[in-house]
Amino acid sequence: MIEVRPGGRRRIDRVLSPDYIADLDRLELAEVRARRDDAAQEETDLSYLRRLLHGRIDIVRAEVRRRAEGGSEPVVDQLARILADNAVAPATGSGRHQTLEPSRAEAHRRHIEALVSDADLSDVATLTDDRLDLALRTYVSEEESVSARRREVQAVMDHLNAEIGSRYRAGSASVDDLLAAERAKPHNPT
Repeated sequence: MIEVRPGGRRRIDRVLSPDYIADLDRLELAEVRARRDDAAQEETDLSYLRRLLHGRIDIVRAEVRRRAEGGSEPVVDQLARILADNAVAPATGSGRHQTLEPSRAEAHRRHIEALVSDADLSDVATLTDDRLDLALRTYVSEEESVSARRREVQAVMDHLNAEIGSRYRAGSASVDDLLAAERAKPHNPT
């Protein structure tokens, strides 16, 4: 479960702290944008974690289905199709276009692996029905927790974006200033 620790130092603790969006009208626009960008990075990381969980849920469900139907083709041989089915399915939920890369990809992989420590998904056929059921329940529960936190982070982002938008509508912020600030940033040639 993704826990938020009041007063914690992690990004999720900061972003989901009630004071993160309190008194935004007193902050400089640059600070509001920085908070929005911080929240966007947290959303990206939570979205990545969800995708990892969805992949594992799909693998475990495919093995449960294979056993129930008496199939003989190993799940590992179906892996590309299993994962592709999820990728082309209709989108549900509150997905947003993301331009950021996950900042904690390796930590998220380790977290997922630790959830069901002895469930080797590279050979799900060797898992007992009980272990398979436990793995599925664990992954689904974690996905629900991550999704709930992601929705909370998205609400924070919406609040921050609304504050930024209201400043532009009120004339206290201008696109010209934003463009000038962007031009003044040092460019990093690739």
